[in-house]
Amino acid sequence: MSEVLVLVDAVDGKVTKPTLELLTIARRLGEPSAVAIGSVDTAPLKAYGAAKIYTVDDADIKDYLVAPKAEVLAQLVEKTSPAAVLLPSGGEGKEIAGRLAVKTGSGLITDAVDVAADGTTTQSVFAGSYTVQAKVTKGTPIITVKPNSATPEQADGAGVEEEFSATISEQAKTAKITKSEPRKASGRPELTEAAIVVSGGRGTGGDFSEVEGFADSLGAAVGASRAAVDSGWMPHAFQVGQTGKTVSPQLYVANGISGAIQHRAGMQTSKTIVAVNKDEEAPIFELVDFGVVGDLHAVLPKATEEITKRKG
Repeated sequence: MSEVLVLVDAVDGKVTKPTLELLTIARRLGEPSAVAIGSVDTAPLKAYGAAKIYTVDDADIKDYLVAPKAEVLAQLVEKTSPAAVLLPSGGEGKEIAGRLAVKTGSGLITDAVDVAADGTTTQSVFAGSYTVQAKVTKGTPIITVKPNSATPEQADGAGVEEEFSATISEQAKTAKITKSEPRKASGRPELTEAAIVVSGGRGTGGDFSEVEGFADSLGAAVGASRAAVDSGWMPHAFQVGQTGKTVSPQLYVANGISGAIQHRAGMQTSKTIVAVNKDEEAPIFELVDFGVVGDLHAVLPKATEEITKRKG
């Protein structure tokens, strides 16, 4: 059975949920091999089916941008001739994937929301206007997968660790990180990785307290529409949409959001969509699984109260 390389995403050495999703998907395609760059807790990788774990010293990698990581993967592709390479579909993952595809002369698919056993992927394209299926026909398939595209499933893996010494070129070190700051902890899940996202738009009138309270009752991440961000009500880091972040949670709750195509492009691959809006003609209602016509400032506090009561 051919190897499937999975680039490990980790924060402070802790493996993230999207990595476990990728390992689950990788088992459809072949035998998962995790690529862990730097100090990473390998126990979860074994628990979710990694047959092999390539450990890579990050001494020549951590101080630079994505180019060294692309070189590591390119050298592993040459060494292992894998069936595919899977990466998380974030900003860094997609840039690494693009560089890797060029280096290996391979086809590239980004933002997949599903990957079948034969390598056929499902994507949402053209600002979410179409759902398409695609398959790489040249070289090693390089695929980036959106978070929440699969439910992580445990499967005992041999987890054989093998040190891999990559040769990093001087050219790859031309973009150096001069300063970095840890992300401020909000107590909520990361927006692009959250299983539940609760967003607010122009209808909040700038008051996100009900949106945040409802999100906290569900253990959800908080998002915002472009209108809310442009109005200065929320930072850009919270924006969901074509010019913001793309999310694909199990549940997406849109509050006071009209549903313009710009916003829909960032969230319409969500598994279940709920909208709360005073305007029963709002375009968002064309997309949802469940809709509530009402004032979010009245609806959300009642919903929060009921959820809190049931949790108690």
